[in-house]
Amino acid sequence: MHAFVRTTQSLKIPTKNAIFNHHFLRSEPESYAKLIETYTHSRSLQQGKKLHALLTTNGYVRFNLIASNLITLYTTCGQLSIARKLFDKIPQTNIHRWIALIATCARCGFHDHALEVFSEMQTLNDQKSNSVFVIPSVLKACGHVGDRIYGEQVHCLVLKCSFEIDAFVSSALIVMYSKCGEVRDARKVFDGMVVKDLVAMNAVVSGYAQQGLPNEALSLVENMKLMGVNPNVVTWNALISGFAQKCDREMVSEIFRLMNEDRVEPDVVSWTSVLSGFVQNFRNEEAFDAFKKMLLLGFCPTSATISALLPACATEARVRFGKEIHGYALVIGVEDDLYVRSALVDMYAKCGFISEARTLFYKMPEKNTVTMNSMIFGYANHGCCEEAIELFNQMEMEGVPKLDHLTFTAALTACSHVGDIELGQRLFKIMQEKYCIEPRLEHYACMVDLFGRAGKLEEAYGIIKSMPVKPDLFVWGALLAACRNHGHVELAEVAAKHLSELEPESAGNRLLLSSLYADAGTWGKVERIKRRIKKGKLRKLQGLSWIDNV
Repeated sequence: MHAFVRTTQSLKIPTKNAIFNHHFLRSEPESYAKLIETYTHSRSLQQGKKLHALLTTNGYVRFNLIASNLITLYTTCGQLSIARKLFDKIPQTNIHRWIALIATCARCGFHDHALEVFSEMQTLNDQKSNSVFVIPSVLKACGHVGDRIYGEQVHCLVLKCSFEIDAFVSSALIVMYSKCGEVRDARKVFDGMVVKDLVAMNAVVSGYAQQGLPNEALSLVENMKLMGVNPNVVTWNALISGFAQKCDREMVSEIFRLMNEDRVEPDVVSWTSVLSGFVQNFRNEEAFDAFKKMLLLGFCPTSATISALLPACATEARVRFGKEIHGYALVIGVEDDLYVRSALVDMYAKCGFISEARTLFYKMPEKNTVTMNSMIFGYANHGCCEEAIELFNQMEMEGVPKLDHLTFTAALTACSHVGDIELGQRLFKIMQEKYCIEPRLEHYACMVDLFGRAGKLEEAYGIIKSMPVKPDLFVWGALLAACRNHGHVELAEVAAKHLSELEPESAGNRLLLSSLYADAGTWGKVERIKRRIKKGKLRKLQGLSWIDNV
C-alpha cells in the first residue's frame, strides 16, 4: 500500500476549475481524496470525471485511497460499470475496495449488486475475516430486497466468525429480520446480545411497529427502562408510528403523555407518523386535522410530512386542498424533493389532472420506481395506454429505476384497456422469467380482465383455474364483469358463486348476475335473486359522486 502525505493546510472549498489548481492541491493524495469526497457529496459527476482524468495522467489513481473514493463517487452517481472497472484494478487483498463498492451500493439502493459483490468476496478465503466491515451493509441490502434466506446465510457466517459481539452487526441483523417480516428472529438476536444498547432496542421496537405489533414494542421499552436503557425520541416515534398504523388514537395519545413524563419533546417526525397512520387507514379528515394542529404547534412540515399527506387528497379527490399543499411545499422549499414530486404526480393523476401530472413528471431531474409507476398508472387509467406502454418500455430499456411488481401491474392494466393480448402475455412471461417476480393476485386479475375484455372468456377462466393461489374477489369480479359484457351466463354463475362466498354480505355481484339474466330473458332467475337479496338483507353500496371546486 502506498504511503499518504498529510497536508498541513486546511482544505478550502474548490472552485469550478480547482482541479487544475496545482497550488491548491499540491499533488497530495489525501487532498485529492478529499476533493473526490466533495464531488461525491454534491454528485458532481462531470467534475469527478475531469479529476479522474487528471489523476490518471499524474499516476495518483493507483493510490488505494483515491481509487476507493472514485469507486464511491461513480457508484453514488449511478455509474456502476465505471465503478466496477476501477474495482477490478485494485488488488483483491485490499479490504478498502470491498468496503467502497459494497457499502456504497447498499446505501444508494443497488442492493442486488451489493449482495453479488459480497458473494464474490466470500470466494476469497483471506477476506472472510474482513467481512465484519461490510456485513452491516450486506444485511441492510438483504432487508431492503426482502431476501431472508440470504440474510440467514450471512447470519451463519456471523456466528461462524464470532462477529455477533460487534454491536453494529447485531443491530444490522435485527433490522434485516424485521424488514423481512421475521420480528421474532429479530427479538432472538436482541435477547442474545450481551450488552443491549439503545440502538439495538430501537431496531427491535421499529420492527415490532412495522409488523403491526406496537403493544409488544411498548412492553419491550418498559422492560428496558427497568434495566437502565431509557428511550429517546426515535423510540417514542416508532411507537407512535406503530399505534397510528393500527389507528389506535387512545394509545397514540398515551405515548405522547409518556413522552411528556420522560421529558422528551415530540418533533415533526412524531406528528408525521400520526397523520401517516390516519392516511393509511383512510381516516383522511383526521389526517388533515392532525396536519393543522401540527402547524398550530409551530412545527415546520418536512418533505416526509408532505409526501405522507398528499395521498389523502388523491383518495378524497380533494384536488383543491392538494393544490394548497403543493403551494405550501413550494413555499417551504420541498417541492423538488423526489418523494414529494412522486406524491404530487400520483395525486394529480388520480384526481383526473393528467396534464399537470405529466408536466411535473417530465420536469423531474431524477425519477424513482414509485414515480414511474404512478405515471404509468395515470396514463393507463386515463386511456393514454400507448404512452403508458412507451414509458414502461423506457424503464425496461434503461434498467434504472428498477422494475417491481407494481410496474408490471400498471403495464398490464394499460394492456387490458387497449386490448393488447399479445403484449400482455409477453409482459406476464418476462416478469417471471427475466425479473424473477412471482405473479400476485393483482397480476392475475389484470390477465383475466385482459382476456375478458377481448371476449376470450374460456381463456380467462383457464387462467383462474391454473392459479397457484386462491383467487380473490378482484379476480372473480373481473371474470363476472367480462361475462356480463359478453353475455356468458354459465361462467357468470361460476364467478358469482365464488364471489358470494368471498363477500356473503354484498348484493352488488348478485345484482350484476341478475342484470345478465335479464338480458338473456330468464326472468324467473332474476326474481329468485332479488328475493334472496331481500331475504338475506344484503347490503348494496350506494352510488355517489361529487364535484370539488378547483
